Amino acid sequence: MDSTRFSALHPEHDPARKLLTLWLDHGKANEMGVAQLDALDALCDELESDESVMCLCTTSRRVSAKGRPIFISGANVTERVGWDDDRVRAHVSRQRQLMRRIRHLPLFHVVVPTGVTLGWGTEYVLTGDYAIATAAAGFALPETGLGIVPGARGTAELADLIGLAQAMRLGMTGEPIDAIEARRIGLVQEAVSVTDDAMARVRTLAELVRRRSPTAIAAYKRSALASRGEPETQRLALESDAYLRTLEIGDAAIGRDSFAAIVAGETPRWSPRRT
Repeated sequence: MDSTRFSALHPEHDPARKLLTLWLDHGKANEMGVAQLDALDALCDELESDESVMCLCTTSRRVSAKGRPIFISGANVTERVGWDDDRVRAHVSRQRQLMRRIRHLPLFHVVVPTGVTLGWGTEYVLTGDYAIATAAAGFALPETGLGIVPGARGTAELADLIGLAQAMRLGMTGEPIDAIEARRIGLVQEAVSVTDDAMARVRTLAELVRRRSPTAIAAYKRSALASRGEPETQRLALESDAYLRTLEIGDAAIGRDSFAAIVAGETPRWSPRRT
């Protein structure tokens, strides 16, 4: 894997587990600006074509001068000083498309918010397939208090995850919530004490994922995401397409032929990932 184009995200590759961890640590408070968007685009270029990674984890090492952990404090709005409306519009549109690209990566993405998670940071959680928050994590959408709306999935996707009423509360009041409340409403799926505990859990999940068919993982995710909001007939058609994909690629046959070995804990030699 060539990580030079996204080195700004401080990647750490664990090839044995097919796990790539992004340890965000930049700027004053991990605010996301043009440089980070460029790195995330390069990351997607790599992961869309490189099956040496089946599990992606995004987390943070950043701590404030006062010792407060920070995941992502929001977008880098200071870099936009002097921008006209057209440039801002294009920039936010790019963020929205990039977030969608991350959401649809053909792998399992675990987000580990470790501290302050504001605006863009809360929206980034929505790009994950699973989220594990530490006790220090706190979430909020302050945008409406700044005269704008969450523009990178927070308006379009949040209600699907936590329900309309909770999305209205977070988006319209800006009320901050802690990790326990975030878990209660479904913004994150697990809450642990510290980052080490979260990363141990990530490694366990990555170990489970790496044993499975890369094509089946990609097909499952694509079908599940495409099925949201669709009528039953369309959901079943998407499921059928995903299943047929595993037959066409040959991994269904590999799974049948290797059933005893798989039950014994071995990993068969799956076909290269096809998306």
